[in-house]
Amino acid sequence: MDAPSAGYIFEYLIETLNDSSHKKFFNVPKLGGTKYDVLPYSIRVLLEAAVRNCDGFLMKKEDVMNILDWKTKQSNVEVPFFPARVLLQDFTGIPAMVDFAAMREAVKTLGGDPKNVHPACPTDLTVDHSLQIDFSKCAIQNAPNPGGGDVQRAARLSPLKAQPRKLPCRGQTACRGSCTSGEGRGPGRAPSQIENTPALCPFHLQPVPEPETVLKNQEVEFGRNRERLQFFKWSSKVFKNVAVIPPGTGTAHQVNLEYLLRVVCEENGVLFPDSVVGTDSHVTMVNGLGILGWGVGGIETEAVMLGLPVSLTLPEVVGCELTGSSNPFVTSIDVVLGVTKHLRQVGVAGKFVEFFGSGVSQLSIVDRTTIANMCPEYGATLSFFPVDNVTLKHLEHTGFDKAKLESVETYLKAVKLFRDDQNDSGEPEYSQVIQINLNSIVPSVSGPKRPQDRVAVTDMKNDFRACLNEKVGFRGFQIAAEKQDDAVSLHYEGRDYQLSHGSVVIAAVTSCTNNCNPSVMLAAGLLAKKAVEAGLRVKPYIRTSLSPGSGMVTHYLSSSGVLPYLSRLGFEIVGYGCSTCVGNTAPLSEAVLNAIKQGDLVTCGVLSGNKNFEGRLCDCVRANYLASPPLVVAYAIAGTVNIDFQTEPLGTDPAGKNIYLHDIWPSREEVHQIEEEHVILSMFKALKEKIEMGNKRWSCLEAPDSVLFPWDLKSTYIRCPSFFDKLTKEPAALQPIENAHVLLHLGDCVTTDHISPAGSIARSSAAAKYLTNRGLTPREFNSYGARRGNDAVMTRGTFANVKLFNKFIGKPAPKTIHFPSGQTLDVFEAAELYQKEGIPLIILAGKKYGSGNSRDWAAKGPYLLGVKAVLAESYEKIHKDHLIGMGVAPLQFLPGQSTGSLGLSGRETFSLAFPEELSPGVTLNIKTSTGKVFSVIASFENDVEVTLYKHGGLLNFVARKFS
Repeated sequence: MDAPSAGYIFEYLIETLNDSSHKKFFNVPKLGGTKYDVLPYSIRVLLEAAVRNCDGFLMKKEDVMNILDWKTKQSNVEVPFFPARVLLQDFTGIPAMVDFAAMREAVKTLGGDPKNVHPACPTDLTVDHSLQIDFSKCAIQNAPNPGGGDVQRAARLSPLKAQPRKLPCRGQTACRGSCTSGEGRGPGRAPSQIENTPALCPFHLQPVPEPETVLKNQEVEFGRNRERLQFFKWSSKVFKNVAVIPPGTGTAHQVNLEYLLRVVCEENGVLFPDSVVGTDSHVTMVNGLGILGWGVGGIETEAVMLGLPVSLTLPEVVGCELTGSSNPFVTSIDVVLGVTKHLRQVGVAGKFVEFFGSGVSQLSIVDRTTIANMCPEYGATLSFFPVDNVTLKHLEHTGFDKAKLESVETYLKAVKLFRDDQNDSGEPEYSQVIQINLNSIVPSVSGPKRPQDRVAVTDMKNDFRACLNEKVGFRGFQIAAEKQDDAVSLHYEGRDYQLSHGSVVIAAVTSCTNNCNPSVMLAAGLLAKKAVEAGLRVKPYIRTSLSPGSGMVTHYLSSSGVLPYLSRLGFEIVGYGCSTCVGNTAPLSEAVLNAIKQGDLVTCGVLSGNKNFEGRLCDCVRANYLASPPLVVAYAIAGTVNIDFQTEPLGTDPAGKNIYLHDIWPSREEVHQIEEEHVILSMFKALKEKIEMGNKRWSCLEAPDSVLFPWDLKSTYIRCPSFFDKLTKEPAALQPIENAHVLLHLGDCVTTDHISPAGSIARSSAAAKYLTNRGLTPREFNSYGARRGNDAVMTRGTFANVKLFNKFIGKPAPKTIHFPSGQTLDVFEAAELYQKEGIPLIILAGKKYGSGNSRDWAAKGPYLLGVKAVLAESYEKIHKDHLIGMGVAPLQFLPGQSTGSLGLSGRETFSLAFPEELSPGVTLNIKTSTGKVFSVIASFENDVEVTLYKHGGLLNFVARKFS
């Protein structure tokens, strides 16, 4: 019997919006009455989605009632959630789109129409994880690794020589206006303009070209990733509901915030709250605008794209009451780090956080989104700011259609999703309430090794000295007291310098966390302006960079006149995408590296990102601090973190006068004035126009428009996966697993990092052998992340982690035993032999199998290796769901039992049969080749999971629906 259409069960709640639009909506408050009124706003969004999508199968009435009874059911029940849309970045997006392309092939093979295969919900894919900083202000490194695509073109790029800089507008900006002031009159060079990253001469507001570094980095990016980009462009042409945001536009979370957001969605004349899940931890940023969203794994997003819900435990919601107002010298980053530290101390892991109180209205949208963006760092699933008047004002300033804005306000008030300080109905009831007084927050940084270790700027010098003394650990470096004042001479570009403990060698204003916040970016620019005017400079050996979140940031930095001053200090725009904060910075110079090694120095990186774990920026830079953009610039000028800004000068002016930080720190009034003048409607409007128009390289990129993707059999990046090779029109009866060998015998806490391919491709690995056989050199291997669209590479990289401890081997190594021959082989090579011999495989494991981050290939890889079942003592739930989604049976020992208690060596063969009517939690009997018989639990939790498993997994289930 077919399930009723979504929303059918609660059709009686549909009403017409009381405004000129006459749109329909589900009046959910009528369902719950007073129960609804005390629900946290974030839970109300979950409830609305449940009511609207209730079909009696994927979303049951019981699920709706559980959400409505949140107060008593929180943390105790699983509920499905259908988000309004999906956001992908390119690394995790490519396997999803490759699966859809392969599904079209499978549907055609089964006699269906491949044109019917499309994602079930709107999907935006942002190409933002491909950028690497091959070119910066310093001398360029050796020819960049082309990786794939147009190798010759990428390799021919010549190094960009550092050029002396002068203040604008004196010719070097290529402004076409009448720039006649000062030296160097006349136009400069005018390379091609990147259309989606507008820049203006600050004196004439004339368009000027992008900095040469951006052009060159983007040229390399397009060359290195040509195959993947062509595939993405094909996807955007043939799939409905798929939009691709091309390289050079900005990071996924930034574009999501500035361009993709809806706040309120409309489908078939029905309004509902915007919500999103995505494959990026920064998706949470949109919660600052009242849009429910969080990051999930690749299989969860793919499931949503295929029409299935995300499953989550009905969460606890911590109410965070903000009171007071922040100090004028405190930036939003200080507020973020203060809130982060407080929430970490309270403990909000796995919970929703929802903000309320008088202090909320004093925070701008950019402040809120910055706080929401950091929630992964304090462990919360998301941090939600309900829509209020501040939100509406922001939307108005950013170009939201007036009629739509009125409908948004009317709708949100009708369903009680609009927060109003003047409302006498009171605040929702929360699982727990904590209070944070904004007055208590002081300027700070975080480090030197973890984002949660907050240090007041006034205590920075003493704290750093203390870290030198402490034993090696989360904070300490254990430098002997007699060596803490050591200095090493450095000869660089014809001049002599001194490096010591605390010397800054990397200073990066990066593309995540705060570039959406004009106040902090403008503060950095104004500080740079005052510093340059005072005669201060940044030492040339410091690796400085500016990687904005989008072209809009470039626009307001340019139009406000501060960008040239940032450039003068070395903070040139290097591109738009994840860079320094994910380790994509260019290497330090040999002279600096040698000096660091010679003195065994604890040098520092300072960045305005949200992750600073030891070695993340560069393996030779041991201390890394997160700071607001103006403080990044300040520490770069100082050249060290071993400084007390209150008593020690940053440097001297040409007359020899000491210049202190307070001399050049911009006031809050200055920043707000510039913000009002330059962060205006036209900028957001221009950005949207540029995104929609695309850039020249993307527009000129050739891509097929055929219904089926023309797979290139020689490609090592994009390959049709074998998930559908044995797909039949109807699912066959469940087959027994007979005489299965054990591929791996694992212990407790095997994480998805142990299972899933990640990082660089080792030269001795099975994946390396595959690539070598196809004519690639080790320099061209690239990473597993870049090759996620090739299942042959990813399957060979499964269980290839050198830290994997297989009990058959007795030591950490990505090896196992092929028992029929007795050979010790790479895991892939053994699995390949088993498959040729027609022998099914299982995995034995201990407790918490599959813990850690959600990774799609941690389930896809074992499936393609021929693993039919995993038998473990317990599972990480998300990974267990993924195994089911790939058609791998999750079997669980009975409580108290294990391989040890049952006397299993793993060298036996195992057989079991499934009942004709498989049901959730059924007990099965396993018989080994030694004659031992024992019972296990088939760890299916509901009928949906059983249905997916019977079909051989989620992909097969959906492919059959299209056929």
